[in-house]
Amino acid sequence: MSLPLVSVIIPAHNEEKYVERCIESINEAASVYGGDVEKIVVCNRCTDHTALLAENAGARVVYNEDRCIAKVRNDGIEAARGEIILTVDCDNRMTRGTIKEAVSLLETGKYIGGGAPIRFERYSFPLWCNDIMCRVSFGLTGLYCGIFWAEKSTFESVGGFTEKKAMEDADTARKIKKYGKKLGRKYTVLKENHLINSTRKYDDLGDWLYFKLMIKNAGAFAKAAFGNKKDLDKLFDELFYDYNDK
Repeated sequence: MSLPLVSVIIPAHNEEKYVERCIESINEAASVYGGDVEKIVVCNRCTDHTALLAENAGARVVYNEDRCIAKVRNDGIEAARGEIILTVDCDNRMTRGTIKEAVSLLETGKYIGGGAPIRFERYSFPLWCNDIMCRVSFGLTGLYCGIFWAEKSTFESVGGFTEKKAMEDADTARKIKKYGKKLGRKYTVLKENHLINSTRKYDDLGDWLYFKLMIKNAGAFAKAAFGNKKDLDKLFDELFYDYNDK
């Protein structure tokens, strides 16, 4: 019995420092899986050597100019040839059994898809606090993110990732979970594998980064709650869409 083709979507904005190690982690997971795995790096406004390094590492490269991570991922899914889709951000890595476990869960017919536990590549007290917050949040909502995995047809049926600048991951998980409920299939999380989450922003800006940002930008979050997202969009641009331009 042949294993289904898997496509791993890797959004990347000027990620020449990280793209090779991300692809290496996927290659290791592919060797454990045993089937064919295509790697698609979606170069988003890249001005460095990300595309060249990705191609040299065996990935297929597609291009996107949007300032919206959901649109970047959706372009990768559209280009994918695989029956099953996984996504992983370019500065992160997957553990060796990730692809095999995700495919095995889908093939039981019990699950519509899911996410992965998130573990930092290093730890400190504030990062443990971040870790605990994530575990509690995911545990309460069941909207696991990190590495997304589902059949390509599922992503197509729910309209892909919700096209918003930030927090699109929770919205997308919610859509897939709702769609799965209609089909009698559960949205779940990997049990034996996890996402290795990059700490580069903490390395650059301090381990209390997100706690400080929540306090410093409380006004922006409050305005956004009442429909004025200008200040919050500016913050998201600085943290995500323009970060590697520095």
